[in-house]
Amino acid sequence: MIKTENLTKVYNGKKAVDNLNLEIAEGDIFGFLGPNGAGKSTTILMLVGMIEPTEGKCFINDIEVARNPLKVKEIIGYLPENVGFYGNMTAEQNLDYFARFYATMDANEREKRIGELLELVQLDGVSQKVGGYSRGMTQRLGLAQALLNNPGVIFLDEPTSNLDPEGVLQIRQTLKKLSDEGKTIFFSSHILAEVAQVCKTIGIISNGTLIERGTLDEIKRKLDVRKIVKIIVETTGDMPKIEHENIINVEYKGRKAVIEAKSDIREYISMYLLENSIGIKELRIEEPTLEDVFMESVYKGKGGK
Repeated sequence: MIKTENLTKVYNGKKAVDNLNLEIAEGDIFGFLGPNGAGKSTTILMLVGMIEPTEGKCFINDIEVARNPLKVKEIIGYLPENVGFYGNMTAEQNLDYFARFYATMDANEREKRIGELLELVQLDGVSQKVGGYSRGMTQRLGLAQALLNNPGVIFLDEPTSNLDPEGVLQIRQTLKKLSDEGKTIFFSSHILAEVAQVCKTIGIISNGTLIERGTLDEIKRKLDVRKIVKIIVETTGDMPKIEHENIINVEYKGRKAVIEAKSDIREYISMYLLENSIGIKELRIEEPTLEDVFMESVYKGKGGK
């Protein structure tokens, strides 16, 4: 549903996006990650037809965006990072105004669709004008606007920013429901935990270049994100001092220990504790998080070793 071919954007002689090649399948929730200035927003603006690439091409459902920007806009939805509305109008009035840009929607269709969307984002029955909305309420209205035309592809730039925990959970549930319906979602965020909760695949961009692409587990396996193995041990009795040539550091906390080692030495730990008649309550490796993957990817993308 989304494809780029050597997509490049140059500003003042500097490449904001550099030969980006992506393929995102129908129904995928794709998380687009990168530090500030990495090229995330520039990529989205090219994909939604708001700016043209310097070189390369991008396609939405096989439609080349730069050649057919209006046709593409008929099948996509877009929630920008800083969404804006007319403050002197209600949510319903704002959505009705924007829905009129879609010639296929008559008055009855607009009224029905707007009612469904306001209920979806929990703004139904709110008569207050948008100028008095909190940032979280404005964000939820932005999601409703992005879904007005029942798009097949949805671009979301920081969709959970400014939301309370209940609002974040609602967004997660909505995105999973939309994905189950076959919609493709391009989710750009700096909230790594949120991406891990929602997205099926991720891409990491740094200095305009895509440096990693795949599921979180695939990237974990590909990268040496855990040069040091972190082992969590908890015993039923007093925790003894554990020594091994591969141990780098041990932090003891009562009956619990966090061991940093050069390799997985769980078998040795297990045998050592059993030989000393100490019961084991927990013995596991602490898996690398999305934050670990992200930091290691960006570090390597900058030439780190």
